[in-house]
Amino acid sequence: MIKTLIFDWGDTIMRDFDEPGPMSEWENVAWIPEAEECLKTLSKHYVCIIATSASHSDTVEMKKALARLGADQYFHQFYSQKELGYAKPDPRFFKAVMKKSGALANETVMIGNLYEKDIIGAKQAGLTTVFFNEHNLKGDFPDADHIINRMNQLTKLF
Repeated sequence: MIKTLIFDWGDTIMRDFDEPGPMSEWENVAWIPEAEECLKTLSKHYVCIIATSASHSDTVEMKKALARLGADQYFHQFYSQKELGYAKPDPRFFKAVMKKSGALANETVMIGNLYEKDIIGAKQAGLTTVFFNEHNLKGDFPDADHIINRMNQLTKLF
């Protein structure tokens, strides 16, 4: 039974405009379409975690950026590579998130937009994976248990 959902941050929850510095200081921030509606539903039924390998932001900066949209209210826990000591796609990143959160691999789903960074390492760590393929990339994605191209599809999976 799924109990925990781990979300990537940039281009999974908030649009990554690829500006310099921490997202909390960017001029513009925006939701990924349908992400807020999805989180409103899912956060009531699952422990929702956001975990990032963003190089410019630690957990404090990530929370500040999420708060600009009110997105922080939907997450129960927050983790960044700066605090974890590992970056995606290293399976130790995902294992560290699970250890700190108390989540079990067989009860946890990783949702992310970058197959190589978000999905492969999560699968190696034993998680169920959802590849958010917003741009309909073509190819084989064998480590993705599910592939969605719109965030509202996530609420139909779990």
